[in-house]
Amino acid sequence: MAGRAAGVVIGNRRGRPSGGAGAIICVLTVAVFSTAAARAETLPEALAKAYQTNPQLNAERARQRATDENVPQALSGYRPQIVASLSAGLQAVRNLLPDNTVQSATLKPWVIGVTVTQSLFNGFKTANSVRVAELQIQSGREALRNVGQGVLLDAVTAYTNVLANQSLVEAQRSNVAFLRETLSVTQRRLNAGDVTPTDTAQAEARLNRGLADLNAAEVALAVSQATYAQVVGEAPGQLRPAEPVERYLPRSREDAISMSIRENPAVMAASFDVDVASTTIRVAESSLLPSVTLQGSVSRSRDNDQTLGTFGTDQASILGNVNAPIYDGGMAASQTRQAKEVAAQSRLVLDQVRNQARTAATSAWVTNEGAKTAVRASESEVRAATVALQGVQREAQGGQRTTVDVLNSQADLIQAKARLIGAQRDRVIASYTLLSAVGRLDVKTLALNTPDYLPEVHYHQVRDAWHGLRTPSGQ
Repeated sequence: MAGRAAGVVIGNRRGRPSGGAGAIICVLTVAVFSTAAARAETLPEALAKAYQTNPQLNAERARQRATDENVPQALSGYRPQIVASLSAGLQAVRNLLPDNTVQSATLKPWVIGVTVTQSLFNGFKTANSVRVAELQIQSGREALRNVGQGVLLDAVTAYTNVLANQSLVEAQRSNVAFLRETLSVTQRRLNAGDVTPTDTAQAEARLNRGLADLNAAEVALAVSQATYAQVVGEAPGQLRPAEPVERYLPRSREDAISMSIRENPAVMAASFDVDVASTTIRVAESSLLPSVTLQGSVSRSRDNDQTLGTFGTDQASILGNVNAPIYDGGMAASQTRQAKEVAAQSRLVLDQVRNQARTAATSAWVTNEGAKTAVRASESEVRAATVALQGVQREAQGGQRTTVDVLNSQADLIQAKARLIGAQRDRVIASYTLLSAVGRLDVKTLALNTPDYLPEVHYHQVRDAWHGLRTPSGQ
């Protein structure tokens, strides 16, 4: 039944209803075979496109590349700072001598110099800052992975919604054809005196309701197609049935919860955030420790003042500086206390995220199991409703049933088909939602035909860069 049920979530745009009750249920089978004959896009192909082109995911990748730059910025604290200076200009001088004479001159002094400063010790601030930057990158990678999971799940939802709405449109078209035929038969029977005008009015009312339902289904299909284009990057063509990812899912609820605590990217990101906050305390405490720097400089100055004994000066110096903070108004102490509170907050956030991951995994597991039951029940309902409609039609032909009985039976069947289509869509989405809850909705697990984005490539490209303004050409 699984293969047959999957056909519910696909619409056959070229199929035409015959108008009979059998045609309504046969739309599913016709859709499967006609789609197989044509080149149709699969769900993995749509996921690969979304993974490559989705602007939300690409923006998050750019954010992560910007976060990578925190490491070379922190590493700059180990490197020397070199500053070149040049000053030149005009200087007017007017001197009043003891004999009341005035001496004036226009000078053109200039000074050029280079200063090199190397930090030898800064209270371990640089080392801890590098550690903070690296932990921020780890947290950012997990946040990127979380966004990637969300984009893939959005693509699954958009894909299955298009399929489901295509099937609903086909079912409603078949329903309208059936109602048109029923109205035509009723009108002929009215002309023959077999039924009353009430039967004709009832058939006409149901036809108009069917037209309204068809219009609503077409509107929903257009909306789902627009959402698909937004998520995947292009409008949907002909789509193949989507299958649940049962083989990748945990075997029990306990396994799902355990995997979500260990592998859910939101939990792992929050765990790295705790490490970031804890290390930031040591960065703040470094302001309370002494610092040692070594500074070397060379300079040359020239002056054309004839009254001076020298016309130029060349200087070179090497100086060691030791600075020990005594009191800074309480700034460093306040920053340290603040960092400790932030660390306490991050631990509480980690506990909260773990609870949320546990709840999400439990909910996803239960929903996935419930979706299986809903599909089986809906399939049985469609079979029973089909048999019931056929029986009511035969009884109506024998005069044992009225037109409204046939219409009610047809309405029951179309509602059952709609519930089956929705249940199969929910079944696929629920399986991918569970895979996302345990942290495994990614390119590698699904074996998508697209290169996996590796954020560490860019990290290694910029980590030890001492200079350069051009961004790397890699990922």
